[in-house]
Amino acid sequence: MSITRVLALWTASIVISATSLSAGAELSTYRGFQFGMSVAAVARHGGISPEPRIVDQRPELIQELMWLPTRAGAMADEGDSAQKILFTFYNDQLSRVVVSYDRSRTEGLTAEDLIEAISTTYGVAPIPSVGTAPLIPGRNADDKILARWEDPQYSITLFRSKYLSTFGLVLLSKRLDGLSMVAHAEAMLLDEREAPARESARRQGRTDDDRLREETVRRANKAAFKP
Repeated sequence: MSITRVLALWTASIVISATSLSAGAELSTYRGFQFGMSVAAVARHGGISPEPRIVDQRPELIQELMWLPTRAGAMADEGDSAQKILFTFYNDQLSRVVVSYDRSRTEGLTAEDLIEAISTTYGVAPIPSVGTAPLIPGRNADDKILARWEDPQYSITLFRSKYLSTFGLVLLSKRLDGLSMVAHAEAMLLDEREAPARESARRQGRTDDDRLREETVRRANKAAFKP
């Protein structure tokens, strides 16, 4: 995927179908997780192991940390509506949160029910947005956007998966997530440019290993050979 394509997807996810935000709503936090928090701080707050998956190491460090609320130690809640929550970090700063709701916990609920519930925390969405768009690269482009709360710094989008028929929430810091998307696109370009050299080195290394193995076997068999 080209850097232009990645940036276009990210830009679309920010500008499409935005709703107005009620005054006083705070979009920078989710369940006590604050955008900009470190991996260690998020893990400590969620009661999970601080062992993130490394997505990219250059040009910037991009990491992901998964939280399963119903299995998260002291904070575990068997009645939690969230099945899993994925945190993304840009240079050890929380930049994005993707919430996947448990289908059994949202069964029978309408989009209006979820919008009403979310509005109690983030303010009323006066004109709920409806449309389809790739919220983040890697997600299905046909996810249905149900509503969006945003201000100049943060954005929260409620969506419904077309194929899984489940609800989800994407929360992000526009600045950090934008930097993360640019860094990830640059990382893919670097990987693409260096792929031929890495493949050549891999083949050479395999050849050297094969030669060493063959020589080791030859010496062992020669010493043990009995005519």
